Amino acid sequence: MGVMEKSDLLKELRIDRGAEDPPSSRRGLWIALAVVVLLVLGGGGWFLFGGPSAVPVRTAVARPMPATGASASVLDATGYVTARRSATVSAQITGTLTAVLIEEGDRVEAGQVLARLDDTAQKAALAEAEAQLHAAQAQLVQAQAQLAQNRRDLKRMDDMVGRKLVSEQATEQARTLVETQSALVSAQQKQIELAEAGVRAANVQLDYCTVRAPFTGVVIAKAAQVGEIVSPLSAGGGFTRTGVGTIVDMDSLEVEVDVNEAYINRVVAGHPVESVLNAYPDWKIPSHVIAIIPTADRSKATVKVRIGLDVKDARIVPDMGVRVSFLEDAKPNAQAQAPRGVLVPAAALRKDGDKDIVFVLKDKKAQRRAVTVGGSVGDARQILGGLNAGDTVIVEAPDDLKDGAAVEAKS
Repeated sequence: MGVMEKSDLLKELRIDRGAEDPPSSRRGLWIALAVVVLLVLGGGGWFLFGGPSAVPVRTAVARPMPATGASASVLDATGYVTARRSATVSAQITGTLTAVLIEEGDRVEAGQVLARLDDTAQKAALAEAEAQLHAAQAQLVQAQAQLAQNRRDLKRMDDMVGRKLVSEQATEQARTLVETQSALVSAQQKQIELAEAGVRAANVQLDYCTVRAPFTGVVIAKAAQVGEIVSPLSAGGGFTRTGVGTIVDMDSLEVEVDVNEAYINRVVAGHPVESVLNAYPDWKIPSHVIAIIPTADRSKATVKVRIGLDVKDARIVPDMGVRVSFLEDAKPNAQAQAPRGVLVPAAALRKDGDKDIVFVLKDKKAQRRAVTVGGSVGDARQILGGLNAGDTVIVEAPDDLKDGAAVEAKS
């Protein structure tokens, strides 16, 4: 029975070539064709609209080189602001501070009192010297009075010896007294000069108890307090201060940079320089080369160069970090010549082997361009060839960006 049922089923599955297809079969065929068409249309839409999207990028416009007011740098270096005139002020004698009249940041004038020491001993020494001077002056008056008396006696003796009333011996004795007393007066005058010198020395010692500013400047450090002992010499271990404070002449600030000795031939005294403080990156300070210090650091293979700042400003303080660009020397006919090349942000440049390239945005695609690079002008780079003014360059292009890739400028 089971075998007959399978046979019957096989007969039913046979296709009758002569019979017409039922309507339900044609309807299934149309459904299958519709599904195929939808799949084809979906695939084409994916290729048209769902393919790789445009890469968003930042752009900048290549600017023409300024005709005046900017020069390309031939060398960049870093350094620090230094003060050519700086002093740690101390007392010239050892003593205890009774007053400290400065604080960090104070501006002081030359000769201004900064601190005072205990002057009890110095005042006593001055009073003693003045007393000795007064005593010497009194003794001089006494000696001068005695000399005047001796001279009068000698005159009387000369009159009496002419009338034979006294002997020649008495006259000689009177003359000897005059000469002796004259010598005593001269000696006493020297004693007065010695006493006056003693008074001056005592005044100097007393003046040493007052610490004054050696020049006009700004206090950058306060090193001692009232009650501490200061000394011009390092004595007494850690209990004796060797300075009261440090003063810097802000008008003497300059920049010192270390230039690699392989490029020192590009630096010439007097040439223009552009200095940029790390604290104020948008402030370009006009400067110039003061001198090349004629010695090299063998450990770093550098030569120190002094840079003078043409602008004085309170924002410039010692030990600030500085980036220095040594500029090309101005040519006499520079104004008559058209500036060369264009300027682009330094971030637009990239290396491709030994070539410098940029990517230009053109028709919404990245176009690779090989360029010839010149010097630096601030944060921009001079392009001598390969770009024209007005070209839109891609800044900080992705590392995997290819020539012809679809890109979109970010707003």
